[in-house]
Amino acid sequence: MKKMVNLSRIHFPVTTLGPGRRIGIWFQGCSIRCPGCISMDTWVHGRGTTAVDAVVEAVSPWLSIADGITISGGEPFDQREALFDLLRGLRARTDADILVFTGYSWPTICDALAASPSLIDAIVSGPFEIEEPQTMALRGSDNQELHLLTPLGRARFESFDRPIGENDRAFDVMFDDNGDVWLAGIPARGDFRRLQHMLEGSGSTLGISEDTRFPSL
Repeated sequence: MKKMVNLSRIHFPVTTLGPGRRIGIWFQGCSIRCPGCISMDTWVHGRGTTAVDAVVEAVSPWLSIADGITISGGEPFDQREALFDLLRGLRARTDADILVFTGYSWPTICDALAASPSLIDAIVSGPFEIEEPQTMALRGSDNQELHLLTPLGRARFESFDRPIGENDRAFDVMFDDNGDVWLAGIPARGDFRRLQHMLEGSGSTLGISEDTRFPSL
């Protein structure tokens, strides 16, 4: 029986979520639902159902030219079996590094990672906390932790264990066939709303996926 996964989207190249030109894979569905999350559209479960093998095939044309793979969401560890099936499929086809973002704390996921060593090179763990400062690279809030799990992970991501710099304040812009625009990256507090206000000031409209129930700090 085919292993299935719920996906929000895939994209290449992504340049704002790790080093180099990366394949981005976003899972659909999140049970953590951090207040102030920029991706409420990925919270709902049950959308974008497809076979894990089909995802591997879809990204295969990029594997030979990608510097790495970033998996985010939504929450990848809400679909733990599908996540590890996908990781095994990717590992069989590429030596590129793999970075995973999760809102779960490190103690919650470390046993699962120990049971499947070397599938993930680096992981950013912990929920987004809107009240926390944002001063570190690759992290939306400073409570989140960067774990370097393999020699490749240390070689590729050790340079990200540092304060955030101006060059980190960037987005990749993606366009869907239906005209939707997606931004990939780690915004500063209020960046989405500032962009919305800028566009509205010039006569355009922009609907954002940010959780606006809470003020962006």
